[in-house]
Amino acid sequence: MAPRQKTVFAIPKMDCAAEERLIRMALAGQDAVKVIHADLAARRLTVVHDGPPAAVEAALQSLNLGSRLLDTVDASETDLPAGPTQQEEARTLTIVLVINAGMFVGEAVGAVLADSSALLADSLDMFADAAVYGLALFGVHRARATQLRAARLSGVFQLLLAVGALAEVIRRLVFGSQPEAPLMVGVALAALTANATSMWLLARHREGGAHMRASWIFTTNDVIANVGVIVAAGLVRLLGTNVPDLVVATGIALIVLNGAARILRLKA
Repeated sequence: MAPRQKTVFAIPKMDCAAEERLIRMALAGQDAVKVIHADLAARRLTVVHDGPPAAVEAALQSLNLGSRLLDTVDASETDLPAGPTQQEEARTLTIVLVINAGMFVGEAVGAVLADSSALLADSLDMFADAAVYGLALFGVHRARATQLRAARLSGVFQLLLAVGALAEVIRRLVFGSQPEAPLMVGVALAALTANATSMWLLARHREGGAHMRASWIFTTNDVIANVGVIVAAGLVRLLGTNVPDLVVATGIALIVLNGAARILRLKA
């Protein structure tokens, strides 16, 4: 019987739930893989597996995330913790998916009413989150090829929306816009409340599966984006210019665009 090993990889580009999910998808088809633990803060991935790490290493390198094998040692019984209840995680992910999908629509409508590029871009961030959570739910118990198709489809949607948001920023830069600061603040506060609720729900599972921990960290970044929109609204009101709205919109759209590009670079 092949020895059970614990291998640690450095993954420099693993910094949010999207990358973590791609890694889990890449390793899902390998029966030898027993445990996957992602440490986003340290950009480290620990995999407990049977036999040599060559297959695991090859799968990670196909993701273009800069993976590098750091160490391989014999695994112990403590390296095989009992996983969280899948039904509980699925329930939490479903609720968070509904929250993010609802706020995507709400922020998009608010962006039109407030004439705000920042709100429009933030709504795309909500869509990106919903895509990640939906993909996590859809991919369970499905073949890797099906997971890849779903991931790329979500990547295409994110790419199109991000490009559309950047085009809208350019249009408003050329032709001008008049963001309604009070409405921007109101919608952004609703989004902030939604993300805070998602954080609270996900925090219950932070010590469970790696994806649940990663999703919680991912949602904290959304809170920062919401605060950015609120700050932009304050500056729009104070300075009487649409520039802060356009700057924040560009930053959020580029984040979504980067995430979409990473998904689309995923190899079979």
